[in-house]
Amino acid sequence: MKILFIAAGFLFTALGVVGVFLPILPTVPFLLLASVCFAKGSEKVNRWFKSTNLYKNNLEEFQKSGSMTLKTKLCILLPVSAMLLFAFLMMHNIPGRVTIIVLIVIKYYFFIFRIKTLK
Repeated sequence: MKILFIAAGFLFTALGVVGVFLPILPTVPFLLLASVCFAKGSEKVNRWFKSTNLYKNNLEEFQKSGSMTLKTKLCILLPVSAMLLFAFLMMHNIPGRVTIIVLIVIKYYFFIFRIKTLK
């Protein structure tokens, strides 16, 4: 079972790395999943993961305090908002557009009111 957690951790890490470069993939949720998988899979692999710059730059502060800097929030919100706006403009049916608007509202609500902003 531990090998499955480690394999899943590496899969989520790879998706998180891709998410750094592609705004349609969210980086932080995949790295959080990777962290959980590594913690359940192997203490050695978990220590390695937590020593990487990928973890330190994207997750360390969030996992410690549940908060992000304004810069981190904007780096997540702006590219995703641009992709959703593009999808909204390309979508020609009403249910699709309503779904995109709901996603945008939920995303901004979560980032503004649920995640604390560090100074």
